[in-house]
Amino acid sequence: TNSDGRIPGLIPPERVLEAGVYRITFNVGAYYAAAGRQTFYPMVQVICEISNPASHYHVPLLLSPWGYSTYRGS
Repeated sequence: TNSDGRIPGLIPPERVLEAGVYRITFNVGAYYAAAGRQTFYPMVQVICEISNPASHYHVPLLLSPWGYSTYRGS
């Protein structure tokens, strides 16, 4: 992630998203292992539906070692 916690190059510019259901998998176990910490959730999957591929989609993941939350951001 960048300093703002975002991954601007996650989808290459030449790739055009189509409307549909997508799954984003966050390997948070590796993140916590690198920090020498334990976590209850080694992997978090967020499944979302893209209805308008021309729109901007921001999918924040709020994370702690023992829980997480997500929502559609701006």
